[in-house]
Amino acid sequence: MIGKTISHYKILEKLGEGGMGIVYKAQDTKLDRIVALKFLPEHLLCDEEAKKRFVHEAKAASALNHPNITTIYEINEVEGECFISMEYIDGKSIKKLIEEKGFSIEGILKIAIQIAEGLSAAHKKGITHRDIKTDNIMLTEEEVVKIMDFGLAKLKGVTKLTRTGSTLGTLQYMSPEQSQGIEVDHRSDIFSFGVILYEMITGQLPFKGEHEASVIYSIVNETPEPLARYKANVPEGLQRIVDKVLKKDHLKIRFCPL
Repeated sequence: MIGKTISHYKILEKLGEGGMGIVYKAQDTKLDRIVALKFLPEHLLCDEEAKKRFVHEAKAASALNHPNITTIYEINEVEGECFISMEYIDGKSIKKLIEEKGFSIEGILKIAIQIAEGLSAAHKKGITHRDIKTDNIMLTEEEVVKIMDFGLAKLKGVTKLTRTGSTLGTLQYMSPEQSQGIEVDHRSDIFSFGVILYEMITGQLPFKGEHEASVIYSIVNETPEPLARYKANVPEGLQRIVDKVLKKDHLKIRFCPL
C-alpha cells in the first residue's frame, strides 16, 4: 500500500491498525496537506455489519466540530477500498505517554479538562462514544487533546449497532451497564473518563481480573484502591472527582465538575 495513490491520496506510511481499521499517513494531492486514512480491513469488506459500523463512525465524528475531537474530511470507496479521510494527529496516545513517562497532577488536569470538553460537545449532539480509553485519545506536540475512533458511537435516535455474542467496547474501560450489555447513554462515557483519570494518576487500571468474567465482577462490584496508594500528594478534590465519575449507580447522573 505504501506509495500507492487512492483517489487523490498518496499513501506515505502505516500508522497502526486495530480490529476495525488500518490507518495510514497520506498526502492529499488536491489540497496539499497531510491526512490520516483509515481503511476497512480486507477481511471485513464483505461484512455488511462492519461496513455499516465504518460508515457510522464517519457520520458520528463528522457531526462534531470541536478542537478536542478529530476532524473527519470524507468517507469514500475507490476500487473496492473503503476509507475515511481524517485529520492527521502529530502526537502520541495517552496510553503511550503513561507508559513512557506518566504525568504530573497539573498535566493530568489540563488533559482531563480537554477530554471533558470534547465529550461534552459530543453529548450535546446526542452522541455517546462508547469506547473511551487511553488508546483512543491523542495528545499533540502542542498539548492539545484529540478524541478519536467513533466507530462504536451511539447516535441519539439511530438503531444501535451490535455484534452477535459479544459486547461492543473495551472491557477494562466499560461502565457497569455497558459491561453487562445494558443500554447506555452519555453517563457511560463519563464512567470511562473516570477510568482514564485513574489510569493517568496511578499508572494502573482501577478494575482488574485474570479473565473477562473477573474484570466484569470488579467493574460491577469493587471499589478501586485510593489514588494515594499509587501516587503521593494527590489533592483531596481530585480523589472526590474520581470517586464521583466512577460511581456505580447508573440511575445517578455522573458529571465532571472540572
